[in-house]
Amino acid sequence: MNTPPSSLAAQCTDGSSVRIGALAPLTRPGWVEAGQHLIAGMELAVRDVNEAGGLGGRPLELVVRDTAADPQRAAAAVDELAHFGVAALAGEYHSVVARTAAARADALRLPYLCSSAVLDALTEEPTDAVARLCPAQSHGWRIYADFLRGAGHSRIAVATQPSVYWTSGTRLLRDCLAPHGGTVIELDMSELTPTAVCDALADHGATALLLLVGHPEPAVPVVQSVRRDRRLAGILIGAPAGQPEFAEWETLLGELGTGIPFLRYLPRHLTPLGVRVEKALRARLVHAPSFVAFEGYDTIAVLTDVLRTYGTDRARIAEAWPRVAVDGTRGRIEFSRAPAISVWQWTWPPVQVVDRDPANPGRFRILHAG
Repeated sequence: MNTPPSSLAAQCTDGSSVRIGALAPLTRPGWVEAGQHLIAGMELAVRDVNEAGGLGGRPLELVVRDTAADPQRAAAAVDELAHFGVAALAGEYHSVVARTAAARADALRLPYLCSSAVLDALTEEPTDAVARLCPAQSHGWRIYADFLRGAGHSRIAVATQPSVYWTSGTRLLRDCLAPHGGTVIELDMSELTPTAVCDALADHGATALLLLVGHPEPAVPVVQSVRRDRRLAGILIGAPAGQPEFAEWETLLGELGTGIPFLRYLPRHLTPLGVRVEKALRARLVHAPSFVAFEGYDTIAVLTDVLRTYGTDRARIAEAWPRVAVDGTRGRIEFSRAPAISVWQWTWPPVQVVDRDPANPGRFRILHAG
């Protein structure tokens, strides 16, 4: 990046901190483990920045707020953080929550780098205030649909719950599979028990069941019921939203949770930075870091680069997205305008379809990459 005349180094060096607001689900009903990984990655990156001297002589400070998967709680947190004087907003895992946070940040002209929420329509109208690190849902789920077709699955059932995110996912799968003769059958989990899901699968003759539902409820009992039903011995269970990524999945399901393909956003080989970060994250998290932890680290890496070059003025930060060129843990990060995406988008992070190895549930197998 070319340094403009007014960079952070030329601004105040009185030792006061440069603050970044961070949103994450850290209590139920949010996906707590995802939130913990996201914040762990961010905190590690902040530590690295400060150990290297901070930003123009000023320490970087992460101001964390728990969204608990509640959009209104997230909106209130954005207001609070903006008033608190953060230079930028970062984070969030749940798409519906991130959409509310993005709308509020856009209204306040507070730059927001979304770490891990994939819903295409993150804002209703195009905005310069918001950028996103993770791939848009349409990009990742098309790759998942390609995997299903390649594996010979054309009759798909989806166990789903009322949500704009799950509705969008169902529509994307149907749009991708229909031109090739595929069908998508919806099973409404607000009306069906796990046992009733098994009966419906047997009646419809589906060859794959996708879990478009929350974790651990009802995803875990659905997996348990399907895996123990002899009528469904040959059916593929899939989880494009990534439920099997985290250690809790293995703890709750053991061998029953293996062989369930899901999307994750990691390359086959991490960058040299990624290798170092992975080692440090393992020490922090005890378990292997998920892709969400790397998204957290990369979020702070990008914002640090922008702050060093453009300073803490919010308008200048928002103007900087198309000029970003940062070597992250998973590759070179640059933002552009993607068709039908309303925010500045990294085009594209690496995408894999992986599952837990039945022979070793702690090991992931790469089944497909896009």
